[in-house]
Amino acid sequence: MMNENIFKLIRTVELFTNESIIHFNNVYEHNIGISSILVLAELNQKGPQKSTAIAKELSYTPGAMTNIANKLIEEGYAVREFDDKDRRRVMLVITDEGERALQDAQKTGQKLRKEVFETLTNEEIRQFQSIYEKLLNQLKNK
Repeated sequence: MMNENIFKLIRTVELFTNESIIHFNNVYEHNIGISSILVLAELNQKGPQKSTAIAKELSYTPGAMTNIANKLIEEGYAVREFDDKDRRRVMLVITDEGERALQDAQKTGQKLRKEVFETLTNEEIRQFQSIYEKLLNQLKNK
């Protein structure tokens, strides 16, 4: 019975996550997805970086990272900058437009999460937070 409950919980979390992403993509006005937004957040937080470093940090494959970088550049959200001393060293840099897209993503995400979590009571929110903190601590301690 325990395994059945765990698998039902896992499936419910997966469905919730998928529906959340779909809903976000339907209301977010920019032509990029969650993976690209995570890259923009990484660039915004840590500054210009090599694509390989971002891929490693976000656990993306090199091929996926190349596709994401190309899409961000095509949309004007990032640029590639070459090192004057070593042309082999190429850095991905967020643009002003990329910063605006990231801010829009954060605002959209906050609004959507607020709408979803408003359906919970204060006690349910407290329990939910406690459960997620426990799970997060378990992941961090592995």
